[in-house]
Amino acid sequence: MPALRFLAFLSLLLALSGCASVYYDSMEKVGYHKRDILVDRVEAARDAQSDAQTQFQSALEQFASVVQLEETDLERAYDNLDNEYESCNSAAENVSNRIEKVESVADALFEEWQAELEQYESQSLKDASAKKLRQTRQRYKEMLASMKQAEKSMQPVLRALRDNVLFLKHNLNAQAIGSLRGEFGSLKADIATLISRMNQSIEHSNAFIRNMQEP
Repeated sequence: MPALRFLAFLSLLLALSGCASVYYDSMEKVGYHKRDILVDRVEAARDAQSDAQTQFQSALEQFASVVQLEETDLERAYDNLDNEYESCNSAAENVSNRIEKVESVADALFEEWQAELEQYESQSLKDASAKKLRQTRQRYKEMLASMKQAEKSMQPVLRALRDNVLFLKHNLNAQAIGSLRGEFGSLKADIATLISRMNQSIEHSNAFIRNMQEP
């Protein structure tokens, strides 16, 4: 049975890989190459990170307002904070999905580029293209590392938000608000770190896009 599951998973993986290959081939036929797709996906990942920054900042502001509430507002406070958590979780998932799409097309682009080096007749042109490939790979590696670091920074914030939402849900009283006040400083610091790392990632993305668009 485990062997059958593995074969089924392998078949699905190959099918998905084939779909991506067909997509890239189809786009290339209409003049839209992997390089163009990569730039578009980096832009989409950058924009998703920017949206996530805004959402996490909104959650922090909501959290700050919650810890100032009176007991009569606790039910509404829970609903608001729960909505913020769900929005942050969705934003984080979108960032991760966008990064995966960037990795997918980048892998395909670099594999194709490496293989096509062997098609050159001119050694000087081959060497120039190989140098460009190395430089692009290095810039991509740095950008991806920055994206991953920013992505990773979302997790402690999401965990803290989820814990506080659950705590408030089951403790709708003034004592719960007091406990949340004690968590606010840590959450604020985590979100500040997250926003800083996302700013760095966005800067790396913009630099990579500029380099890719150079002739």
